Order: sequence, then C-alpha cells, then structure tokens
Amino acid sequence: MRERIIRAVAGTLVLTSITLAYFVHINWLLLAAFVGLNLLQSSFTRFCPLEEILKKAGVEK
Repeated sequence: MRERIIRAVAGTLVLTSITLAYFVHINWLLLAAFVGLNLLQSSFTRFCPLEEILKKAGVEK
C-alpha cells in the first residue's frame, strides 16, 4: 500500500508542477525536478522520506 501511495503522490506532484509551470511560472518545473531527483536517489539508497512518514502514520506495507 505504501508503494502505491508514494507513486501516486510523486505522479500528482509532477503533474501539478507541469500545470503550474504552464499557467503560472516556468520555475514550477523545479518541483518536478526535485521529485525526479528524490525518486532517483531513493532507487540507489533505498531511503524515501515519504515512506518513513507513512510508516510513522501507521500505513501498512
């Protein structure tokens, strides 16, 4: 369940970032870049801050 939530949050943040970059200001693409970098680093380090938050919130694996 945690993995599905993480993917949903990441996808939502990327789509939101692209939408805001189009309608508000191009600098919103930095949010998408941050999400992408976080996903990349978590693939190497196996550490995801959102996963830790979900664990503490009691979301089952």
